[in-house]
Amino acid sequence: MSFSRFRRLLTGFIACSAVLLGGAQAAPRYPSLTLAGPSSVVTYPLIHMVETQALAEHVGKLEFRLWQNPDQLRVLLAKKEIDYSAAPSTVPALMFNKGETVKLLNISVWGILWLVSRDPQVRSFADLSGQELLVPFQRDLPAVLLDTLLDQQRSAGLEPVRLRRTRDVQDAVALMLTGQGRHALLLEPMVSMLLSRAKEQGVALYRGDSLEQAWRQAFPRQAELPQAGIMANAHIAHDTELNQAVERAYAQSAAWCQEQPLACAQMVHRYLPQFPVPAIESAIRQTRLDSRPALQLRPQLEALYGLLGNTYPQAIGGRLPDVGFYGP
Repeated sequence: MSFSRFRRLLTGFIACSAVLLGGAQAAPRYPSLTLAGPSSVVTYPLIHMVETQALAEHVGKLEFRLWQNPDQLRVLLAKKEIDYSAAPSTVPALMFNKGETVKLLNISVWGILWLVSRDPQVRSFADLSGQELLVPFQRDLPAVLLDTLLDQQRSAGLEPVRLRRTRDVQDAVALMLTGQGRHALLLEPMVSMLLSRAKEQGVALYRGDSLEQAWRQAFPRQAELPQAGIMANAHIAHDTELNQAVERAYAQSAAWCQEQPLACAQMVHRYLPQFPVPAIESAIRQTRLDSRPALQLRPQLEALYGLLGNTYPQAIGGRLPDVGFYGP
């Protein structure tokens, strides 16, 4: 082989190697993305995704942001300050029907609301007939679900439950601990934290049924209650490849949290230090955390949206979302 030919071959080899290496080290399409969620169990897999930088092939850096209530979530979404968020299943449906091209990627939480009582005989929501219930929710999905359930109980002949709307969750917790409230509807991990505090203070409190259990009995044709999942904001919902990666990574992180509840609780505590590790671990064990793609769950979601639309159409924007709503 002549020297000139060898040099040409060597030059070509170096050029090909540079292309291959450049492709392997190509910069991700997004420098950073922000995942957001409330302090409840639906958010824990997102935190694990941030901890493990689960989308490294697509994103340079994942960040996490906590939101306090659905009103704040809607503002953050409108300002494009977050890219993906955990959300009650009604929030993305409402936004979609108002013209925002958001997508619901999955549903992962099916039972997160629990009845807590000072009376060990009060186990079910039917046992609350004629009594007062503390409710720290207004206008969001827990309030809509509770109102729908109690409307059904009244139509079945049970005495109405008197709802006492508290200022916030902490107010409801304080009222329960001081004996000024006898029954409350709360989200995990606040239920586990309340029961832990009550035990420390020598106050007898009892966990009753979940709202999911009561819902299954009241609405057997819509027995599954797809309460919360992950949504893609309008400015990024068009990226199907990324949405699919987010959905897969979330499902893997949710499975890890279910399999490793203590390790998950210790991780979450670093982001939510106001919750003790035992309360977070208890919340994980008590919550049905089962991540499934939204498109596969369209029948269950439409059953829920249709039921809510009959009595609270404003919760979903007055109609069922089109098929393009269901991601990834």
